[in-house]
Amino acid sequence: MNTALDASKLTKLHELDLLLPREIRGQSHALPRIVSTLKRGELGLCKPGRPRGSFLLLGPTGVGKTEVTVVFTNHLFGTGRLFRFDMSEFQNQEALGLLLGAKLGERGFFGAIRENSSEGTLLFDEIEKGHPRIMDLFLQLLDAARITIATGETLDFSGFYIVMTTNIGSAELMSLQHSSEATLERHVLTRAQQALRPEVFARISEKLVFHRLSYEHQLEIAQKFIAREVDFLASRGHTLQLDGGVLPFLVRKGFHPKLGARPMRDAVEKLVGDAVAECLLAGRQSGGVLVVDDTRDCLAVR
Repeated sequence: MNTALDASKLTKLHELDLLLPREIRGQSHALPRIVSTLKRGELGLCKPGRPRGSFLLLGPTGVGKTEVTVVFTNHLFGTGRLFRFDMSEFQNQEALGLLLGAKLGERGFFGAIRENSSEGTLLFDEIEKGHPRIMDLFLQLLDAARITIATGETLDFSGFYIVMTTNIGSAELMSLQHSSEATLERHVLTRAQQALRPEVFARISEKLVFHRLSYEHQLEIAQKFIAREVDFLASRGHTLQLDGGVLPFLVRKGFHPKLGARPMRDAVEKLVGDAVAECLLAGRQSGGVLVVDDTRDCLAVR
């Protein structure tokens, strides 16, 4: 193996311990297990003929399941190596042809992915919505990291991580919020085991329940997004400081009971951007203190 490549890989692996907690808030119980699997996968300590690692990430929408996958994939492989499938688009048997090729000679999505990349992450969102035949593919991927497509080729996906997300049990997570974390996790995993094929469930190396976000974690996420937005605007010559009421205001606007923190980034960009735009359109200096304008229910620069 190339020594320089080894050094680069080792650096990236050491950085994971700080990177994931910085980017993903409120899931400190799950991140060390993800990092552990990634380190083994990148160091070649996974079983031959299997994916580098496999994950089933459970929990409500907008708590970091997809985001953690994006973060570790971009960090380890660079952009363009995350291949995402929304299983709600693969609910009938005909959709199987999209993945494998609909007829002899076609290569399907899997063929296109493997043609352009030998490593990365395959992300299957809301796997419970996929057609039962899709589960046969998961068995092949998890067991032997191989898929046979319509051309007759057998493709090797042993250089990939397999991530599946599901909302199974998330309603219970929301309604049983006063139960202990261990009880909640046990309940959700039991529900998932009942809903998914046992042979698929058993072959997934890490099954992790992501928790609903506390108010403190919502504040941290809002702070992360606004720091990025303030840095971006500063690079454009618009220097902003924050009044104390801005973060709670952004949490109210950007956190949704059902969607979690997913709308937060858009809310921050819109509300902060609108405040700066208002200054520029009025011919005023765009820098200053960002405050909450309660009368108009928006942010303003003072």
